[in-house]
Amino acid sequence: MSLALLAKQQQASQITPGTTRNKWKLFRSICEARNALGVNDRALTVLDALLSFYPQDDLAHDQKLVVFPSNAQLSIRARGMAPATLRRHLAVLVESGLILRKDSPNGKRYARRGKQGDIDDAFGFSLAPLLARAWRSKTTLSRRLPNALNFVC
Repeated sequence: MSLALLAKQQQASQITPGTTRNKWKLFRSICEARNALGVNDRALTVLDALLSFYPQDDLAHDQKLVVFPSNAQLSIRARGMAPATLRRHLAVLVESGLILRKDSPNGKRYARRGKQGDIDDAFGFSLAPLLARAWRSKTTLSRRLPNALNFVC
């Protein structure tokens, strides 16, 4: 794990309390700013698929922001993307700081449910960096892409 990745993980944990964003508006903003963020259209297809596994329309600070799809289900929602291509574009999303891996001890993606049936802990991909970066990206993107939609929704 590189120092840059550790810094991105630290930044993702610093979401301002009360922050909420519509995931589809946020995705649209990311699509508009993909060159500035260093992601390509195939990585955006994977991000779209990951967002589709999150049950609510709004990403919120007080919710669990981890999705845990299998590679097979993720491939289906990513329009039939091959497994090797899927893994490569997941790595691009992690390197760009748009998502984080939250690995389980055995490397699998799953959720642990409590007695009430609520998710206590989940292992997979965290969408927290999307929410953490949303507040500061307006100024960054306006400098890099004056005509792009702002990353703030």
